[in-house]
Amino acid sequence: MKKRGFGAGRFNGFGGKLKVGETVEVAARREVFEEAGINVKSMSKVAVIEFEFQGNPELLEVHLFKIHEFSGEPQEGEEMRPQWFFVDEIPFRQMWSDDPYWFPYFLTDRQFSARFLFDKEEKVLDYHITEKK
Repeated sequence: MKKRGFGAGRFNGFGGKLKVGETVEVAARREVFEEAGINVKSMSKVAVIEFEFQGNPELLEVHLFKIHEFSGEPQEGEEMRPQWFFVDEIPFRQMWSDDPYWFPYFLTDRQFSARFLFDKEEKVLDYHITEKK
């Protein structure tokens, strides 16, 4: 559960902005440690998703990773409250409105790219998902 900042009040993945000189992979590992207190041992890149918000010229590019192995127990921090869910109980109504579209790809280990356009109420207006073969 995101506790503050962009996306507060929604269940969301860990992440954030790159620091100067960081690769996307290094930033992903750092963010997971900062937000959940766990050390990523093994992960793989699943997708790059672009998000556009109507009336905002900024395009957000999100790199999506699946963690295969980690050490430590997830801990609540200032920004996030980690919580486990069974696959059939994922709380999509408390997540971003794009998540039900791409989550099936993630859960079945399919690599993909996607682009979503949101309206001013943060609902999906248009989207395109391309599975990578």
